[in-house]
Amino acid sequence: MSKKIFIAFLFINAAIVSARDLSVLTIGNSFSQSLDPYFKKVVSSVPGNTLHLEFANFGGCELKRHWAYISKEESEPGLKIYDKGKRRLEEILKSRKWDIVTIQQASHESWMPESYQPYAKKIYDYVKKHAPNAKVMIQQTWSYRADSPRLAKWGFDNAEMFDRLKKAYAKLAAEMGLEQIPTGYAVELARAANPVKFKIPTDVELASYRYPDLPRQSGDIVGKSFWKKGKDGSMKITADCIHLNSYGNYLQACVWFASLYGEPAAKISFVPDNMSEADAKHFREIADKAVSDMGPKN
Repeated sequence: MSKKIFIAFLFINAAIVSARDLSVLTIGNSFSQSLDPYFKKVVSSVPGNTLHLEFANFGGCELKRHWAYISKEESEPGLKIYDKGKRRLEEILKSRKWDIVTIQQASHESWMPESYQPYAKKIYDYVKKHAPNAKVMIQQTWSYRADSPRLAKWGFDNAEMFDRLKKAYAKLAAEMGLEQIPTGYAVELARAANPVKFKIPTDVELASYRYPDLPRQSGDIVGKSFWKKGKDGSMKITADCIHLNSYGNYLQACVWFASLYGEPAAKISFVPDNMSEADAKHFREIADKAVSDMGPKN
């Protein structure tokens, strides 16, 4: 066998070994539901990798509320709360061989370390009872955009929100011996790398826009503006300062791919229609750095 053929043989076999067929279930909220636009497309763009993805999510659902739903289902055998009232969480966990099940805290409690336990441990034990072979992982969520009214209410900025949630998730991961999916850290890296920083628009600036024009969303991958009809019937610009925009959705999908599949996001070839190849490459590099920096020890 020639040297070139041998090297090609090793490369092909390495690809076969690294390829994975994963079944993933999220027990979360909108911060994992945001995987829906791109995660499957990201995975399928890397030859040999496949994904079965399901969500056991409720908007804004805290760990405490998930445990309350689980407990209620357990106390009332006929009750079905999950999957839009079609299935119990036990049914979902038993429905297939799950490779990975993820948990996370709701964003509005993510910075409160006292809010995680004992609910995370109870949910973990419940998952392992009904899906004993599943690997449980924690998604580290992200901080809000700078103009979120919640930040003003809490009395700190989004940098401090991330610092607090980062410590809370790290504490939970250490206590339970679980790996983190560092979405929140990747968001911070993207913010730091962006030469255009997000600027909170003034009321005067917002009033200058006429439907359907919107202010630019440059400077952050969290948040988006949209027009909404008010009670008086007039159209007004409102902002979602909490959820990822489409660039953030792509970054999240890349982070999850690198974390779950153990392959570099650099291998991803899928690029959303509204994104340049250069921007997509930039986000893939950020995803790889986030996952590399966090490491399995976290």
